Amino acid sequence: MIARVIFAGLMLCLPLTLPAAPADIPAEPDSAQALKHYVTALNADNSITFRLFAPQASAVSVVTGATPVDRVVSALEKNDRGIWEYRTPVLAAGLYEYFFNVDGLRSIDTGGGLPLPRRQVNSSLILVPGSLLDVRAVPHGVVSELTYHSSVLNASRQVAVWSPPGYNSNSKPLPVLYFYPGTSDTRQTWLVYGRIAQIMDNLLAERKIVPMLVVLADSVGAPAGAVPEDFPVGEQGAAFYPRNAALIDRELIQDIIPLIGRTYRVSRDAGGRALAGAAQGGYQALRSGLAHPDMFRWLATIGGLATHSAPDAQIDALLADAARLNLRLINFTVAAGEQDTVGGADVAALKAQLESNNVNFDYAIYPGGHEMAVWRAAWIDWVQALFK
Repeated sequence: MIARVIFAGLMLCLPLTLPAAPADIPAEPDSAQALKHYVTALNADNSITFRLFAPQASAVSVVTGATPVDRVVSALEKNDRGIWEYRTPVLAAGLYEYFFNVDGLRSIDTGGGLPLPRRQVNSSLILVPGSLLDVRAVPHGVVSELTYHSSVLNASRQVAVWSPPGYNSNSKPLPVLYFYPGTSDTRQTWLVYGRIAQIMDNLLAERKIVPMLVVLADSVGAPAGAVPEDFPVGEQGAAFYPRNAALIDRELIQDIIPLIGRTYRVSRDAGGRALAGAAQGGYQALRSGLAHPDMFRWLATIGGLATHSAPDAQIDALLADAARLNLRLINFTVAAGEQDTVGGADVAALKAQLESNNVNFDYAIYPGGHEMAVWRAAWIDWVQALFK
């Protein structure tokens, strides 16, 4: 209170001078017009009208697609109100990633309500209905955020947990699927872009999956001096992944699994635990799943990096023990997009290594590249096989 009074007193002694408003502050939409005329919208026929209010811009385009291989650039046209617009053809159901190019600057859709949550936010999303990604009139599970102290990282961390509808009225322990996103993504990426809650709600309503918990954990532990942003992408495999993976593995075993066991009614045996991940998270799942087959009987790496990009003697040694893995793992799945230019070489090398070592595994290829559409499709297929 004393500091506040002194500060106020000092302010009274100063001349009231405010900096002049700069002339180049961006224009605001006309308040006499409905805001819907300024923002991106889904049309009744499942086409999309992309809009961006940028009256001072010289050129605006919208870039759709999740990878450089499948991106499409469409020019927007500016009307007399300074609104840039482009209407797409009718689109298939799905969740579409896009961003604007405004005079060479990559921009999210500032008028949209669904930015893509990542470690670096630079894209937006829009949903075209008609698939498992929709919020349907079915019983819904609950997504909870748990904050815990990581003894391994000496930091406060969070996991997101999807619990099925009816969890609180059922005393039966549930199996658990632990999942890791990739380096650029977070647990929120998979809730918003992956649509995990909607997919699980809808699959459970269709009786295609058994009730389970889904735990979304972050795959980046940020060890001192080694976060992914410290390295060029091409150097992350050797410099960042193995060191990070060792810490995240310890956090999973020492912190996250005990946290879930204290908080929820869960199965305590390995048959009631599954582990999976996508991209760098697939490497993490591979590292932990192979190291602890006594704890996980279900394992999947989706578009996952492996020892081709991230040399790891421990993974190579674990993969060499086929008898142990074949005895312990009920299901080991390797999945990827057929045009994956990021993780494709790793997946191919892992497939060859597993075949050479006579390790039992399922191999699934999907149309697309190193992108959420592929990983989501693999998730939908794989979860239907779990715990049965």
